[in-house]
Amino acid sequence: MTSPDARSGTGQPAELFFEDLVPGLTVDLGVVTVDADEMVAFARRFDPQWYHVDPDLAAASRHGGVIASGFYTVSLFMRAYVDHLLSRAAADASPGLEELRWLAPVRAGDRLAVRVDVMGARPSTARPGLGTVSLTGTMLRLGPDDRPEQEVLRTRFRGWFAVRPVEADPAEAEAVEAAPGDADRPGADLPGADRHADGPSAADPSAAAPSEGDPAEISGSAEAQRHD
Repeated sequence: MTSPDARSGTGQPAELFFEDLVPGLTVDLGVVTVDADEMVAFARRFDPQWYHVDPDLAAASRHGGVIASGFYTVSLFMRAYVDHLLSRAAADASPGLEELRWLAPVRAGDRLAVRVDVMGARPSTARPGLGTVSLTGTMLRLGPDDRPEQEVLRTRFRGWFAVRPVEADPAEAEAVEAAPGDADRPGADLPGADRHADGPSAADPSAAAPSEGDPAEISGSAEAQRHD
């Protein structure tokens, strides 16, 4: 069974680990199209300000029409981040955001190109076995020719990712399995076989008999009795 540290953010076996997320790496998170119904439904539920939900008032304002809630836009970013990176990476929790900016209005039908750039990476001092990765996420509105027209969102944040598990060397594992245990040692079933190699052996009576003046012979202390 895949260990928790080797699962991706969606629970599948991970293929990317902390060591793979090196500074300078750019990950394409695809293109998302803003759905009008979803955009307004989100605003009605979570951010019902008039320029997000009232077409008449929004049309008569400087906005020229309904615009998306910024939190809806960042939710689109998050979904693309999960689908295209966290679903493959051994992701843990995130310690938080450093920056979240809405740089231009987002409207129904907009096509937004999403990407994330790795800005820095270091082993976590608070969470052994994890690394802290600093990331910048961006969303850019595309024109009819699919070229970027305008940046609409930028965010800087950190994520925790598991370090790559160390796999046991097959040769070492075989060597451990092949190594004889105590029960396999020649003579392990003979009397005195569990004694130290330099100690007296029951097979050598002369070695077992203390010489004259040997402290073990004249001492009745517990230390002398524990000599063997």
